[in-house]
Amino acid sequence: MKRLFRSALAAAFVTASAFATMPVLAEAPMVKTQAPGFYRLMLGDFEITALSDGTNKLSALRLLQGDSARIAEALGRRFLTDPVETSHNGYLVNTGSKLVLVDPGAGTMLGPTTGDLINNLRAAGYRPEQVDEIYITHLHTDHVGGLVAGGQRAFPNAIVRISKRDADYWLSEANMRAAPEASKRFFQTAMAAVNPYIDAGKLKVFEGVIELVPGVRAEPAYGHTPGHTMYVVESKNEKLVLWGDIVHVAAVQFDDPSVTIGYDVDAVLAASEHDRALADAAKNGYLIGGAHISFPGLGHVRRAIGKSFEFVPVNYSALK
Repeated sequence: MKRLFRSALAAAFVTASAFATMPVLAEAPMVKTQAPGFYRLMLGDFEITALSDGTNKLSALRLLQGDSARIAEALGRRFLTDPVETSHNGYLVNTGSKLVLVDPGAGTMLGPTTGDLINNLRAAGYRPEQVDEIYITHLHTDHVGGLVAGGQRAFPNAIVRISKRDADYWLSEANMRAAPEASKRFFQTAMAAVNPYIDAGKLKVFEGVIELVPGVRAEPAYGHTPGHTMYVVESKNEKLVLWGDIVHVAAVQFDDPSVTIGYDVDAVLAASEHDRALADAAKNGYLIGGAHISFPGLGHVRRAIGKSFEFVPVNYSALK
């Protein structure tokens, strides 16, 4: 028995020694990127695809207009620190007869952490040339920069539709000259993004509440910009409202819709629109999509305590 034990021990030692002298396999490098940023759901007969344009850092304590102590406390309750990593989302609506993109992202105009929307559109199974219509919530850089690539139309077959109020304001040379120096860049990027479509005869403006294609209509939500617009998508009694910039920092503004942001052109009107949009979504229970709510930015709103609201993200679906 002792002889058997000594033999087994010797064999184990030889095996261990062999492993010790084997070359060490290379360690797997960290990838440090996410999967392609798209998320799909069905709304009645329509296919909705949320597209990530990326994220960037937003200083909530510097840009949000409200009680800074309450803002910091609201961030902390949700395990967030300032600056907050903020999503940039666009939404593709396939009605079956039209392919509509709501906000094409920032393109190359906002830095290296955004500008992913077209790549994610391709990853989602579509091509830019398939997009029939592009609806712009407002003409801030992060919502229109992706219209162009290398100064050319990134969506060569698309008609671009913008509220006349926003087009009149941001595409005006006179308004740009009169604007504070720090604000001129908003006019410049809007013009750079939209002018190629104007030159091609592919810009169409609209006013007020109007159906743009069957099942998709524009609805004014002025304040953040003069023509800030939401888009209402309806099919088979199911409804999705694409909010644009009703909310910039969900951790703060669902709790307190009166909090505005320094980018608002009319902060008083913007705060009123925040409360109206949140209250209507909570009352009627439809789905919302937010441009800056954590990707995919889709969910429902419900009343919380007092004047506060709560965002309830959609339940994940594999769509099989």
